[in-house]
Amino acid sequence: MDLNRVEEIIGRYEGEEGVLIQMLLDLQSEFNWIPREVIARISERLHIPKSQIYRIASFYKAMSLSPVGRHVIQVCLGTACQVRGAPRIMDRVKESLGIEEGETTQDMRFTLRRVNCLGCCAMGPVVVVDGDYHGKVTPSEVEDLLQSYK
Repeated sequence: MDLNRVEEIIGRYEGEEGVLIQMLLDLQSEFNWIPREVIARISERLHIPKSQIYRIASFYKAMSLSPVGRHVIQVCLGTACQVRGAPRIMDRVKESLGIEEGETTQDMRFTLRRVNCLGCCAMGPVVVVDGDYHGKVTPSEVEDLLQSYK
């Protein structure tokens, strides 16, 4: 963790009000998660209780308090995707990566998440990797899809 970079990001917002969420998003973007040490540093520098920072960071899905892989895979298991085979897609991803939903591979390359609806039901089943939407995914395409992100 580059503490100089942490200080730089915090410094951008110091003295401004109502910037905690944006600061946390910037830190999340920079490090792919928000470690305890970073929360402690924000608390010290901005005089905000750690509990308030944790409350915000744990509320938003865009923020993570535990390490996240370089690539975040989201498999939609909403109704439309489910009837089109999303459970088989999820099983194939889990098998290929050797992890379960909510876990990260040991090499920190992939994190797997289940989502209930991505709002693009006509494309189902849908897999999103780092914001890239892949529609009408079949189990046989999963391995190639994952390889394209290695």
